[in-house]
Amino acid sequence: MQLFYAPGIPQGIYTLPPDEAHHCLHVLRHRQGQTIWVIDGQGGLYKAVITHLSPKDCTFTIEQQIPLPPVPPVYIHLAVALTKNADRWEWFAEKAAEIGVSAITPLLTARTERKQLRTERLQKILITATKQSVKATVPRLLTLTAFNHFIQQQQTQINTARFIAYIDDNNQLLHRVYTPGSNVVMLIGPEGDFTPDEAQQAIAAGFVPVSLGKSRLRTETAAITVCHTFNLLNQT
Repeated sequence: MQLFYAPGIPQGIYTLPPDEAHHCLHVLRHRQGQTIWVIDGQGGLYKAVITHLSPKDCTFTIEQQIPLPPVPPVYIHLAVALTKNADRWEWFAEKAAEIGVSAITPLLTARTERKQLRTERLQKILITATKQSVKATVPRLLTLTAFNHFIQQQQTQINTARFIAYIDDNNQLLHRVYTPGSNVVMLIGPEGDFTPDEAQQAIAAGFVPVSLGKSRLRTETAAITVCHTFNLLNQT
């Protein structure tokens, strides 16, 4: 199923953005009167009919809204330290959108080497991955946030499990301490892991330190492992 993204649907705007309209007309060569499938990025999937199509504009009418189960089935928020190589972090974001994640916070930590984010490019990656994996909800890409500020923000959260992946032989495996059905916030550190001070700050704020197994993982691999674990444990 080929999906198009139209974020304005909830506000009654039945028009594809210019890049989506270009793809519809010039790549797929759709014409007026044809049926298309459209997502609004907020969980809605729609069967629609093209009413007008030009090189920079495509309007449509909605024939039917299709019910979809939520993906992911619980709220999964990953706070992931930026990687030195920007492509690796973008790869993580793409795969997380394919697997299913609710929100992603790019994280600045003491050992983070890169301090900038290509936000517009990342947003496009998330939209494309969502469409390709036939989902209707685009993950929220939140603001680049310093570690200590993020910890402070999360202290006001209720009814949410909080974990930090941290290398320590005493930590229990994630799947043994997480309760399926629970909303969750997860901290993933940079190359070299969180500093001991950061780990203690998170633990003092209620984050439970966990292990992802015996292997030492790259930041992006750890984040995808976590994303897959939460989705798998919440399958019904």
